[in-house]
Amino acid sequence: MALKFGPISISMQADYRERLEKSGFVCSDYSFINLWGWAEEYGLEWAWSDPLTWIRQTRPSLLYWAPVGAMEGVDWKDIFKRHVPKGSRFMRIPADLAHLWEAIFKGGITLGDSREHWDYLYNREELVALSGRRFHKKKNLLNQFRKKYDTQYLPMGPDLIEHALGMQENWCTWRDCESSEALAAENRAIPRILERWDDLLEISGGAIFSGGEMIAYTLAERLTSQTLLIHFEKGDHEYKGVYQAINHAYLKHQEDNAVWVNREQDLGDPGLRKAKLSYHPVELIEKFTVELN
Repeated sequence: MALKFGPISISMQADYRERLEKSGFVCSDYSFINLWGWAEEYGLEWAWSDPLTWIRQTRPSLLYWAPVGAMEGVDWKDIFKRHVPKGSRFMRIPADLAHLWEAIFKGGITLGDSREHWDYLYNREELVALSGRRFHKKKNLLNQFRKKYDTQYLPMGPDLIEHALGMQENWCTWRDCESSEALAAENRAIPRILERWDDLLEISGGAIFSGGEMIAYTLAERLTSQTLLIHFEKGDHEYKGVYQAINHAYLKHQEDNAVWVNREQDLGDPGLRKAKLSYHPVELIEKFTVELN
């Protein structure tokens, strides 16, 4: 029987998060806030069947993502036969699931490299302490920022939403977002998330103010009991060290027991890859494309 796909719905987020926890996925792609925030950009849809929630994107082309839910005892051959059209293409498939499918279907599928979608996972304690030679440049920039600017850190909440929306608009003016489809799309996704702050589960963030103006903000989500996921991080380019400052302040002041920090992917951008590697990830979370032969 064909799956019935429909819009990503906030009303189903608690049920989705329960299935995500059972899946064991730690990939940023599958967080609810990511799915909902980017749904309009990628035409994301989901379909519910026991015990899995299926996800697909319809723009710019039809691609399936990994199904989410408890994987134990799943008869993948039967499920694929019933639910997945021949010739379907998958992307953002976590490595464990990709290799499981490869073993089950043998020559029936082809795995492809997807390095641009690998997530960067960090040790939170290391990012807060910034100890040793590896983090010397980061610590130095942070100290310079603190000495040069009189600032205040505040946790993100409903009272700061308008400030963040205003800063995002200014940031896009500085970066000329309209000249980049990626930045323009992000500039549509961020307000979509901010404006539904009170309706989104496990959302958090922080902001830095100077002279009454917001000069940096970050938006994050609790992905698992031990992992924080950083979705967006923006800073005023006129304040040297502002990105180091907001990253450090949020992780230091966020009150939870998270051990790991997922800072998402680099999308193949050389500058972004260099920046993410400079924080010394403890792991790169691999994902693959999958094609059904």
